[in-house]
Amino acid sequence: MSLTLLAILAGTLSAGVGSVLLAALLARALLARFTQHLLSLAAGALLATAFMHLLPEAFESDITPQVLFMTLLAGLVFFFLLDKAELWHHGHEHGEEHHHAHAHEHAHEHSHEHAPAGFAGSWAVLAGDSVHAFGDGILVAAAFMTNISLGAAASVAVLAHEIPHHMGDLAVLQRGFGQGRAALFKLSLAGGVTVVGGLLGFFLIDGHEAWLPFMLVVASSSYVYVALADLIPQLQKRLSATATAMQVIWLLAGIALVTLATQLMHLH
Repeated sequence: MSLTLLAILAGTLSAGVGSVLLAALLARALLARFTQHLLSLAAGALLATAFMHLLPEAFESDITPQVLFMTLLAGLVFFFLLDKAELWHHGHEHGEEHHHAHAHEHAHEHSHEHAPAGFAGSWAVLAGDSVHAFGDGILVAAAFMTNISLGAAASVAVLAHEIPHHMGDLAVLQRGFGQGRAALFKLSLAGGVTVVGGLLGFFLIDGHEAWLPFMLVVASSSYVYVALADLIPQLQKRLSATATAMQVIWLLAGIALVTLATQLMHLH
């Protein structure tokens, strides 16, 4: 079990804090214009993890499919209600602001006069991120406790969908906390809550392995909800045939990324 715990720590740390650092690196490298491609990649990774890995593993248990499908439905409704309460936020309430913030970030148009208005909103962003990170940590832990390759797939899926989200969050937080390291530090702490969730998930599930199929289905409902309710709607725009083809290619790349990660873990 110690190996599983180490794997959970590594997976949640890379997914939680690693996604923040990669988001900051990409934003600083002026790659914010590729956020749409990252959204497609993330959607593919989430859907592949849910439908190709988590759900098949859950359905191999002795629990009847009807009960698991009811759990899936209940999970989707639960995450919808959390989203309505802005506790499972993933860009709905400031999606457009993300794009505007990115567009002006490197033109130095974030003046300090905007900080008071955005200060309260910045703390709300951090609160939402922390709640989401905590939930992600528990679900990633459940995947690792099923098997290492499944945990790797879940970690990759979380990492992939958090990067574009954190790129937008950084832009918003820099308006509230000012340019510099303060926004990155606070967002990294929020991402670090993923590790806390992972640790709690490990000790909560240890000795209660009968819960694992249900946890895997709940994780699937989370991934499916984020992909279909948040990421893909941001891609539903009238685009040229070339741009649409790029969306499909990046979506398939997300599926391939998760598949590759699980195959590599199987080799070990």
